[in-house]
Amino acid sequence: MASRKTLLITGVSSGFGRALAQEALAVGHQVIGTVRSAQAKREFESLSTQRASGRVLDVTDFDAIDGVVAEIESNVGSIDVLVNNAGYGHEGIMEESPLSAMRQQFDVNVFGAVAMMKAVLPFMRERRRGHILNITSMGGYITMPGITYYCGSKFALEGISEALGKEVKPFGIAVTAVAPGSFRTDWAGRSMTRTPRSISDYDDLFDPIRKARDEKSGKQLGDPRKAARAMLAAIAAVHPPAHLLLGSDALGLVRDKWSALNDEIGAWEATTVSTDG
Repeated sequence: MASRKTLLITGVSSGFGRALAQEALAVGHQVIGTVRSAQAKREFESLSTQRASGRVLDVTDFDAIDGVVAEIESNVGSIDVLVNNAGYGHEGIMEESPLSAMRQQFDVNVFGAVAMMKAVLPFMRERRRGHILNITSMGGYITMPGITYYCGSKFALEGISEALGKEVKPFGIAVTAVAPGSFRTDWAGRSMTRTPRSISDYDDLFDPIRKARDEKSGKQLGDPRKAARAMLAAIAAVHPPAHLLLGSDALGLVRDKWSALNDEIGAWEATTVSTDG
């Protein structure tokens, strides 16, 4: 393998976080994983007695993050790679979904990720090296009705990742936004929170979407272990990508979106340039 690295991965109990931790350990990396309970910490550490180390941390406990990262730097060693994987999906029509659901979605998917980045950056900047991977989603490029808050959070993380990458590039730090399509994780299962339906006007639009998502859960095209290997390839790259799509479904849907956007820009070009001067 390439040089052995120390990875800090948030949310290693399941999904991409668990798959990436397992693949990273298999090729000799050291992995510190955040979990939500002492039991989950024990389970994670059992993956490798030498190289898997758990920390109980909720990424929305913003006041605790700096201390946890500083403790890892002191007691384990330099964090070479931060992987912001902790996150979840909120399902709900926007008009039906309370602002409190949006705040929680952004606290985990955006503010938690940013707090983690702010904690590791002083150490990476001092060393003039480091890599941050933010797990976003194809929902950070394309949108679907019924996951409005989720898409908003992932669009936000995509933009933050790209801009941060430009800020820290002079210090030898790379930032990669990894946008998976549909994978066999529990994103659409137990991890998803759902706002109860209340407005029948949306039934015709949303009911078929929810039914299709439930039927597809667990049978998605994407293999999380192959996604993990793709992420390890990005981590090992001399020039890592700023954006990495994972899955042929993501590729097709994002290209379709860009094509439609390009057509619309062209159709309204005269209006666009009419505002100059």
